[in-house]
Amino acid sequence: MAVACLAAIAAACRQDMHDQPSYMPLEASSFFKDGSSARPLPEGVVARGQLRDDELLYTGKVGGEPSPELPFPADEALMARGRETYDAFCSHCHGRAGNADGMVVQRGFTKPPAFTVEKLMKAPIGHFFDVITNGFGAMPDHAAQIAVRDRWAIAVYVRALQASASGTITDVPDTQRGRLP
Repeated sequence: MAVACLAAIAAACRQDMHDQPSYMPLEASSFFKDGSSARPLPEGVVARGQLRDDELLYTGKVGGEPSPELPFPADEALMARGRETYDAFCSHCHGRAGNADGMVVQRGFTKPPAFTVEKLMKAPIGHFFDVITNGFGAMPDHAAQIAVRDRWAIAVYVRALQASASGTITDVPDTQRGRLP
């Protein structure tokens, strides 16, 4: 009696969820009139995390031109992140100081311009963001490898490298000069 009761309960619990009908992507279906199992996306749908409604933040441009401004304020944390990310993704070609003498250049890779050439000294900061994002010349794009805010951090750090290359001892505050070798 107990065995029969247990068997009835066990049989009633089976819901066959593992055998439910499903479709592979783009598989044909007789359920919809168009014969497709995939439904068209509603107009204006944007994938999660892909809404790029801030032109400056995502392109480095305003009105199609490279921006001289950052999309957010620069601070010490942004500069530190810029240095860290630059060292990881850029220094192998551009060198640690931006002099185009990185290790892969020393081994024969195409030499990029130094950040201190006049054209780059005058370039707006949005130019550097755009080049990191889309690539330029022999430099490939890095949009897939480097997050948007980190690309801006690198651009800020490049500006700091440019400033340090053209700086003099008088640019260093009196209180900090004693720390220099």
